[in-house]
Amino acid sequence: MKKNRPFFLILLVVLSTSCSYQNIFENKQQNDLKDLITKDSTYQHIITVDDKLSVSVWNHDNMSIGSLFGIYSSNQVYGKWVLVDAAGYIMVPKIGRVRLGGLTCLEAADTLATLYSEILVDPNLVVKVLNRDVTILGEVRTPGKYILEKEGNTLTEIIGNAQGFEFYADKKKIQLIRNNKSYRIDFTKLMDNNYQILVQAGDVINVPTRRGKSIDKKAPTLIPFASALTALAVIVSVITR
Repeated sequence: MKKNRPFFLILLVVLSTSCSYQNIFENKQQNDLKDLITKDSTYQHIITVDDKLSVSVWNHDNMSIGSLFGIYSSNQVYGKWVLVDAAGYIMVPKIGRVRLGGLTCLEAADTLATLYSEILVDPNLVVKVLNRDVTILGEVRTPGKYILEKEGNTLTEIIGNAQGFEFYADKKKIQLIRNNKSYRIDFTKLMDNNYQILVQAGDVINVPTRRGKSIDKKAPTLIPFASALTALAVIVSVITR
């Protein structure tokens, strides 16, 4: 039996290697999940450098930038936006350079309305950030970047936008990276306890793979290989008797 041991050791090494698991986003330092768990829907994005803004002025397309009120869609794809510069300023028609960095969209609209009130009667404005997005990777059906169309967007909604989990998704070890901080999320507990986690622009969500995927994929190759090793071990044992 000892003479057959090398063959079984080889088989064991092959099988154990195929089960190896690596998460490229693995981070041992996990932050407090309480920072993310909330039922509060009052979160508002803060305008920052490189945000693409549309400025809609009701009934004044000539003063608007990608007006939501006009016949043309306000969309970053078509260039109907203005970029927030490194100092937090944008250029606005009829007014010029205005600093909106550090404000919410509502605060920015109020700021512009005050300025426009010098040339318009009761101006009605909407400011919108067009390039707020999150990235979702890993075991979802359609990974990629997703635009946040509204202010309050939950993790559940983003996973739904990505068409849900793949079969091998490890729902207990979802990772969310925000501002260079890593958070591990047990999605099954969120659903059981009806918690909501609001995602923010720039978040990266990684859904890792369960350990079984690697061995399952290699099984069609490993089984014949293991059978061959076993047969070879039997032949050797017969010859060496």
